[in-house]
Amino acid sequence: MVRHPPHRFLTDQSGATAAVFGLSLFALVAIGGLGFDYARLAGMDSELQNAADQAALAGASQLDGRTGTCMRASAAATTLVANMTLLANDGVGTAVTIAAEPDCDAVGNIRFWQDLGKTTAATDDGNANFIEVEIAARTANYALTPVVGAISGNLGAAALAGMGSAICRVPPVMFCNPFETPTHQDFDASALKGAGMKLITGNATAPGNFGFLESGFGSGAQNLARALGYNSPPGDCLPIDGVETKPGLNASVMDALNTRFDLDTNGSTTCPSGGTCSPSRNVRKDLVKGNGCGTSGNQGWQESANPYRPTTPANLTSGYPDIMGHPRDLCHAFTNSLSDSAAAGCTLGGGRIGNKAWDRDAYFLVNYGWNSATWQSQTGLGPTATRYDVYNWELANTGTSDMQQTTQGSKDGFSYPVCRGAGITPGGTNVDRRRISAAVINCVGLGLNGHESGVPVLKWVDLFLVEPSYQRRRGSTVVTEATDVYVEIIGETGSASAGQTAGQVVQRNTPYLIE
Repeated sequence: MVRHPPHRFLTDQSGATAAVFGLSLFALVAIGGLGFDYARLAGMDSELQNAADQAALAGASQLDGRTGTCMRASAAATTLVANMTLLANDGVGTAVTIAAEPDCDAVGNIRFWQDLGKTTAATDDGNANFIEVEIAARTANYALTPVVGAISGNLGAAALAGMGSAICRVPPVMFCNPFETPTHQDFDASALKGAGMKLITGNATAPGNFGFLESGFGSGAQNLARALGYNSPPGDCLPIDGVETKPGLNASVMDALNTRFDLDTNGSTTCPSGGTCSPSRNVRKDLVKGNGCGTSGNQGWQESANPYRPTTPANLTSGYPDIMGHPRDLCHAFTNSLSDSAAAGCTLGGGRIGNKAWDRDAYFLVNYGWNSATWQSQTGLGPTATRYDVYNWELANTGTSDMQQTTQGSKDGFSYPVCRGAGITPGGTNVDRRRISAAVINCVGLGLNGHESGVPVLKWVDLFLVEPSYQRRRGSTVVTEATDVYVEIIGETGSASAGQTAGQVVQRNTPYLIE
């Protein structure tokens, strides 16, 4: 047996690692426990945040401003999706529950806001624009971290969502609000139903005039003509708000718009290549033609030898014309000057908006032979029927309304298409080619000048195209320019509306997360 001297025991270092490990074991267990339990906590955080996100998106899908918006949004947020947390072990269960708050001004796990910054709470269904969902805190009881004194971790989650909307299958059209003043920025389309409106008065780049929106169809007049002329406008959907304005106006753009009235101004090039520019089934207008379909030469579309020319803003007193299209409001038909129009009774919007008075008696007498005492019983229309009402009656009664009328000079007028195909009858998935939607913008307050991006839209309105863009004269005086667009206001484009037909206006709504 070998005996070592006592001094060697004092210098022996074997087993030193065990001592170090023993001393550091507490720290190693703590670090391992922290890692394990932090992963559990992070996982629970993801579960709860996902639950808040999904609930907010589900609620936002109901934010349409209609009656019951807040109730439906609250129900969707609490019942539409079922969320679970598998990492919370606080004995409450795996389901993530959210308390319903059906009132718009409620303060709880679900809150509604008017603005993105959450500075103004919603007060009713109409201004509940954003939904915020809060998940109550859940607990993860730690498995190993208690070694270092931590027992559990508590986490909650919250999410804010809104509804993004776009309007599709509409021509890219806008006009500046003619009623805008420093103290008034509204445009009441419902109250203006049936009123004639001068959409263009010669210059689409000037404040107050009709203009265009950038919708992704491409730059240049040719692409703008495609957007206004094609049966299905190319390009992207337009946002309900935050549009991009695009100045520009020339003859080719108006020629494409006029295809809706069966005008074939430049033959095969009138409609830009790549699409179809059909007329409406009802193309009633004040123009006549010989054997041509253009707008130049003796045989093309032109004014009749005895056109509609009221001599007073009250009624027709100078004899009846050969043929009448759907006419302008009397105060606009009397003169083309805005100041004179205002003096004649078109006092709204600086003279641009009519007073809804148009020569119904003359229209039915000239085109149908019905006098003021009989046209209402013949049509079933009321005494204040709009031009759009008459247009739709004619579409529904083509056996009566379809006509070819020979006028002075042996030129004929047609109420149905004869140049650009049979025309489209609105209904079902068919668009109404005499109807467009336009964005109303407060141009003065926004300081718009030409091409601008992110422009807020006051509202979208539906418009009836009353007449083709054409230069009309009273002797040597120009009454309408070839760049004029005259419309009748139908009303506000409804939320989630498909317009008059399913193929007319499509509103796409997509909920999106904000935070």
